[in-house]
Amino acid sequence: MPGPVIDLRSDTVTRPTPAMRRAMHDAEVGDDVYGEDPTVARLEGLVAERAGCEAGLFVPSGTMGNQVALAVHAQRGSEVIVPERAHVYEYELGAMAVIAGVVPRFVAAPHGVPRPEDVRAAVSDSVHVAPSALVVLENTHNRAGGTVVPLEVAHAIGAVARAAGLPFHLDGARAWNAAAALGVALDEVCAPFDSVSLCLSKGLGAPVGSVLVGSRAFRHAAHRYRKLLGGGMRQAGVLAAAAIVAVETMTERLVEDHARARRLAEGLAYLPGVSIELASVQTNMVYAGVRDGPGFAAALAEEGVLVNALGPGSVRLVTHADLRDGDVERALERAGRALERLAFAPA
Repeated sequence: MPGPVIDLRSDTVTRPTPAMRRAMHDAEVGDDVYGEDPTVARLEGLVAERAGCEAGLFVPSGTMGNQVALAVHAQRGSEVIVPERAHVYEYELGAMAVIAGVVPRFVAAPHGVPRPEDVRAAVSDSVHVAPSALVVLENTHNRAGGTVVPLEVAHAIGAVARAAGLPFHLDGARAWNAAAALGVALDEVCAPFDSVSLCLSKGLGAPVGSVLVGSRAFRHAAHRYRKLLGGGMRQAGVLAAAAIVAVETMTERLVEDHARARRLAEGLAYLPGVSIELASVQTNMVYAGVRDGPGFAAALAEEGVLVNALGPGSVRLVTHADLRDGDVERALERAGRALERLAFAPA
């Protein structure tokens, strides 16, 4: 294998920094199920403050955060309006049906951005269909390539939700990336929403967890569902300590990931047999169209570059904090060799 492995599968592969590991070692802890872990409480307050919300709830995963929010906001048998290909539906194993007992109503979302008028048209209180109960947005949108929802669109959709009397939830697994791309503080991205799930273990590099933020009343209801789903952790301060370091030290460097993704996309676009929609490369994700996605991913793995094949004709590459200077150039060199080998492989 030509040199160290370059892992571009996801920003979830990041490892805790030395500062995070020291904080975990030194963390003051207590039983958080009793509400006695001071480090968890500090993390929840810190993230809530950054998001401009009253309160936060530390949960083990973004999926749990989203599903708890759906369960709090929506009655069983109702509809949740979501952008097409949203993570809350596609990658959360039908949890909205199992846990909250709701069904999705999809709206078109070119580049991950629904039109407010389409959201308005999806709202229903007819006795013949499941009633609308909640509007969900995803920012950045994972399946659209890490694209960013403009602030004015989020506010316009929020106005539609309020006019219909519906709560508005943000799957903000990469909301910090959205804020970095827009050049604004996190609270501006979160402002239109009644609740937001914010992941700590992706771009920020913490080992585990998300914080679900909203009003104090929302947090109280969400706390019950976290317990119901087995998310009541005991001395969780060892995890919260690393997350605090991530929030305090890792958000401003996200623009480095975005710049590396852009360089990666531009380099791949010059390779024969690769198509890149550069307009969609807005944060730390690159979606590349190729003739044989799984074959290209396998050939790259032989060259020491790990990516995810998303289907027969595409792969996803994600930049993150564990990459070093030169990794993008090395990945491009290896991608060229992988493509050359595939071109001469027997059909």
